[in-house]
Amino acid sequence: MGLSKASVGMGALDGGLTIHKKREGDIVVALAGNPNVGKSTVFNRMTGMRQHTGNWAGKTVANAQGYAFYDGQGYTLVDIPGCYSLDAHSAEEEVARDFLCAGEYDVAVVVCDALCLERNMRLALQIMQQTEKVVVCVNMMDEAKKKHMSIDLKKLEKKLGVPVVGTAARDGTGMKELYFAMKEMANPREKAVTRHGEYGHDGVWAPEDISGELWSMGIKNIQRLTDGRINFLQEK
Repeated sequence: MGLSKASVGMGALDGGLTIHKKREGDIVVALAGNPNVGKSTVFNRMTGMRQHTGNWAGKTVANAQGYAFYDGQGYTLVDIPGCYSLDAHSAEEEVARDFLCAGEYDVAVVVCDALCLERNMRLALQIMQQTEKVVVCVNMMDEAKKKHMSIDLKKLEKKLGVPVVGTAARDGTGMKELYFAMKEMANPREKAVTRHGEYGHDGVWAPEDISGELWSMGIKNIQRLTDGRINFLQEK
């Protein structure tokens, strides 16, 4: 059985997490990602000082929400605790899993590190199992450029079936495109691409399914490569 509202319970909703929207039309964004991918930098870049902090209901895990306004649209961002997958083994991972599987958000933005996409894709694919409204944010593109790494974002987008945006949150590069992707994906008039159950059985993504998907994209672990010029998504 895959992760669902029924399987994880409704704690993220009934537990009392109050979403701090400023107006009814605000888009609620679940900001997720592995630890140390620059997720907090993305959050701070978008929200500035417009932040509210507290704890998740019944948990000692900190909760941060922030507000952004761009091109006439308001966004309430919920900074999800960093986790490597939705297989909860800690309080932080449990909070992340519960909200991503059962929380009231309009779009999930999965922040990935351009330097280690392979490691980050597991969480991205698991979140795509839970919702069609996903945007993948490949952050630290500036660092990848310094290392002469080339990432074909369009090919990655085509393979995943969701918007993929490259950013360098420290200097704001790609933020405009990220806002646009979030607004488009959250728009209920747009039919999002679903990949539910395409690879797994009963909607479950197995490790071999994830490995196969990564291999089909040509994404290799950069730790195994010694060539200074790397193209993660090169054609075979």
